[in-house]
Amino acid sequence: MDIQAEMKQKAEAAKRAAARLALLSTDVKNKALLAMADALEKRSEVILQANELDLEDARQKKVKRSYLDRLLLDEGRIASMAEGLRQTAALPDPVATGDYSTVRPNGLEIRRVRVPLGVIGIIYEARPNVTADAAALCLKAGNAVILRGGSEAIRSNIAISSLLAKAAYKAGIPEGAIQFVDFTDREAVDAMMHMRGYLDVIIPRGGAGLIKHVTENSSVPVIETGTGVCHTFVDASADQDMAIKIAVNAKVSRCSVCNAMETLLVHQAIAAEFLPKLVAAMTEKHVVLRGCERARAICPEMEEATEEDWSTEYGDLILSVRVVDDLTMAIEHINRYNTGHSETIVTKDILSAHRFQREVDAAAVYVNASTRFTDGFEFGFGAEIGISTQKLHARGPMGLMALTSTKYLIYGEGQIRE
Repeated sequence: MDIQAEMKQKAEAAKRAAARLALLSTDVKNKALLAMADALEKRSEVILQANELDLEDARQKKVKRSYLDRLLLDEGRIASMAEGLRQTAALPDPVATGDYSTVRPNGLEIRRVRVPLGVIGIIYEARPNVTADAAALCLKAGNAVILRGGSEAIRSNIAISSLLAKAAYKAGIPEGAIQFVDFTDREAVDAMMHMRGYLDVIIPRGGAGLIKHVTENSSVPVIETGTGVCHTFVDASADQDMAIKIAVNAKVSRCSVCNAMETLLVHQAIAAEFLPKLVAAMTEKHVVLRGCERARAICPEMEEATEEDWSTEYGDLILSVRVVDDLTMAIEHINRYNTGHSETIVTKDILSAHRFQREVDAAAVYVNASTRFTDGFEFGFGAEIGISTQKLHARGPMGLMALTSTKYLIYGEGQIRE
């Protein structure tokens, strides 16, 4: 197979489709999204059969449990994918909406409206639900999409993307608008990264290695979705029962995702009282704790944390724990080691809460809530294309608006510039 030729063919088809898709009515796009949701549910057995083959391959490779969790599909997760499609259909269409207008002293009328980005390439790893989320959001925002999922979920992704594309085209979406790279050769990723002129943007979703490779090597503009080294800081004034509840949820509810907590910071004033409670709660949930010297002096059953632990996204039931002097030290630690994703403080002190939110550099900064809420669905965006940890164009959970750009429309009556 000539990978370069195959990818160019897909990109050309996507570019042709994007020009037509950008002009489609909201009604046509919404009907297509609803048809796509129905297709997933009606043909769920096809998806589950494909997914079981992917899971069996992964089990034979003896991958870790959290990796299997990312890969797993069941009826509930397929239903959630379909619900994401329906919620996206229910959201306002950003295309052609105005967000600025003015009349200049010379009489020129200037309007700014939202327009699609064009052709979006998504490069992602294990989680096959990304296939449905990405296709839905790109379509609703008027963009064609080329999806390149990981080899570990190839069968699941082929099944999902085939069902989605067939339903979308039948409902009036231009053919070529939803494409999946159905071969696993890594040359396809390199080809996508150098299709400037065909692809308008690439969005990588996955581990640090994938994201680093794409951001450092792509000639196509990249929106960087981040790894998540997320923190919870338990302040001196915290409600300790609340803090335990939040910490357990942030670490355990789904440890493999990027909004899960990886490091817990505890104010020294309450460490002796709080840490034994934390150890008991986390041990019950089979979490391995790695503590700093001060934390281990209180709870010696913790493993010893290394410098590497503070910057590690475990994606597993492992938690690093550090005792800090005060809020200042907590903020300094977070801003040094975090990845700009999600951070939370548990406190009763409103001034500490406001300072934490003001000074912590991250896309989402919480007070008295779990970091697990950093998610397009939870933020009311329907599905999400990813969680951007960069600062240009988009930051945080990326919904429909993040998949559009702007165009200025200017109306004159013969004005010329002197």
